[in-house]
Amino acid sequence: MSEVERLTEGYGLIEGPLWVPGRGLMFSDVLFGGVFCLSPDGQVDTVFEHRKGIGGMALHADGGLVVSGRNIGYKPFAGGDTVTLLERDEAAGLVGFNDITTDAAGRVYAGGLGSSPVFADGREPASEKLYLIDLDGTSRVVAEDVKLTNGLGFSPDGKTLYHSDSLRRGVFCYAVEDDGSLGPKQLFAQTPKGVPDGLVVSVDGCVWVALAGGGQGVAVFNAAGELQNHIDIPHPMCTSVCFGGDDGQDLYIVSGSEGLDGDKRGGVFKLRADVAGVEVAAARVAL
Repeated sequence: MSEVERLTEGYGLIEGPLWVPGRGLMFSDVLFGGVFCLSPDGQVDTVFEHRKGIGGMALHADGGLVVSGRNIGYKPFAGGDTVTLLERDEAAGLVGFNDITTDAAGRVYAGGLGSSPVFADGREPASEKLYLIDLDGTSRVVAEDVKLTNGLGFSPDGKTLYHSDSLRRGVFCYAVEDDGSLGPKQLFAQTPKGVPDGLVVSVDGCVWVALAGGGQGVAVFNAAGELQNHIDIPHPMCTSVCFGGDDGQDLYIVSGSEGLDGDKRGGVFKLRADVAGVEVAAARVAL
């Protein structure tokens, strides 16, 4: 792998990195709001303004993004109203959503939040669930007892879903059924330092896990859950990671400001990996 290169800085808490072919790397600023696009030539443009709390994003086949936050919503690139795909239910303890991903069919998996990990809401940390939005737009619970949901990603064959639970300091895995249902939760790996945040999977079956809370980089586990490598970045709050570029071998790492001087120090880093990432399908859920 090549050395880590800093591409841009100046954000509160970057999350949801997503490579969009023909556009570049999209990412959100959880604290200060907005979705941005970093083009291959280094220019950063605003895609959507204002919305705070976006912890995860997925491309939709109809042209736009599925985003998390106070709800799961679809925001079209061409402009227009946001379409709510899955609403929060504060009375039932569901205050919002964090990381999301899609399976090969285009269904959306979304981790629910029982309390906000970044915005003071007066709630004690509470376990929540993992939700699935089916192609017809209906939703259902596919896993329970998640203390703080974070990164989600599928194995190369689509038969295993990996899921970070930050408060348990572990990455868990589930067997995936044909209809998208999940089997029992199993511990895949525990992070050596920091807490597991966003994750991505490469075509060789390795799971690349961002280490927040002082982890200062990305831990790389093989398919057996054994630690193979650690990628350092100069920021302690490493929040998420994704693959991109024309051949899928550009590894993008994003960070927050915590542990640095100033509240807008979150940045985007890149390195060339020796392997490509598993392609993440566009969402195809009904709008």
